[in-house]
Amino acid sequence: MTDAVHGVEGEQAESGVTPGGHSGAFRDVLSKDHARRGKAPLHFADMTPQMREDAASRMKLPRFRVKQLANHYFNHLSTDPESFTDLPAALRQQVSDTFFPPLIHALAVQKADEGTTIKTLWELFDGAQIESVLMRYPRRTTLCISSQVGCGMGCPFCATGQLGLTRNMSTGEILEQVRTAAASMRSGEVAGGPGRLSNVVFMGMGEPMGNYKAVMQAVRQICTLAPEGFGISARNITISTVGVVPGIKKLANEGLPIRLALSLHAPTDELRDELVPMNRRFNTTAVLDAAHDYYLASRRRVSIEYALMRGINDQEIHARQLAKRLNHYGDDWVHVNPIPLNPIEGSKWTASKPEDEQRFLEILHRAGIAATLRDTRGSDIDGACGQLAAKVQSRHADAGQTPALAQALRG
Repeated sequence: MTDAVHGVEGEQAESGVTPGGHSGAFRDVLSKDHARRGKAPLHFADMTPQMREDAASRMKLPRFRVKQLANHYFNHLSTDPESFTDLPAALRQQVSDTFFPPLIHALAVQKADEGTTIKTLWELFDGAQIESVLMRYPRRTTLCISSQVGCGMGCPFCATGQLGLTRNMSTGEILEQVRTAAASMRSGEVAGGPGRLSNVVFMGMGEPMGNYKAVMQAVRQICTLAPEGFGISARNITISTVGVVPGIKKLANEGLPIRLALSLHAPTDELRDELVPMNRRFNTTAVLDAAHDYYLASRRRVSIEYALMRGINDQEIHARQLAKRLNHYGDDWVHVNPIPLNPIEGSKWTASKPEDEQRFLEILHRAGIAATLRDTRGSDIDGACGQLAAKVQSRHADAGQTPALAQALRG
């Protein structure tokens, strides 16, 4: 891991996340596999336009072939060489191998909500596992994607946090989650018939600000119009963070109308230190100041994510404290999303009582704060981020082997 504390340059230093932590009040929680940090194969989505042209030139291909490949990937949502009918048949496989090496493949799929919620466990090139969730609503379809393998933030109520951080994902690995979901929607594989992927949220595994460069490269290709990108509006992209202040500040300077989601989960430093260890490095005042600055720069209301936990952060006093902290800034600058906790099996962190959830909302509303209780999709299918991967890893640890995961999970 790159040591930002000691000034070593790299992705972690750029983001401001403590990379394993040799000093300071916070250190990343690393998985036992964190040393396995081989780079993913270079993919079309990882390449700059010049890199794409250089790769084509080495294959003796004219420049216009690169545009054709971009059209196949971003417009037709395909990496299948058999679909490259505008290329000579003898070149298709070689082109596919060069530009579109396989980066992810599905190990397991779980469905809920009559097929409108689909959770996929993906295996990456090195055997690492990540998750994405596709959720179809009446007026939109949202994909929740991962940006890291595991997470180093160590939040005790989060399944991904219990896995620890293995490595950052490449831009290609991130975008392949988007392409496959968009293709599934277009082909009608999701209940409800053919449709369009409209929203992307970086709320899956990992801390997006801990992989800032790859995440922003992915974002720009998600929101660029085809054939150079997937053409999903930047206003329909949300980046979530536990409060990495340098990352929030960098995002404010990107000039993109992306939604920022802040995983706050507590109104005071004393409580948030326990629930979100990163608070020991960037406390609630620093985080809320940065989030408000982002609102001023983007004019997009910030989403405050607040997982409600029974008897811990869901009482009337917590709602009043939260309202006071947010109203301190004097603007209609946030929308609070209280989230009924999707508890980890065997965890002490449990969901709030419905009456406490409603009371929490009422107090926020009376304080003039926009708030909506988050719809909990997939509660019957290991819906919380990291639950499926954690369950699979636990099964294989108990068995002492690595069988075919897809079969193991369909019981």
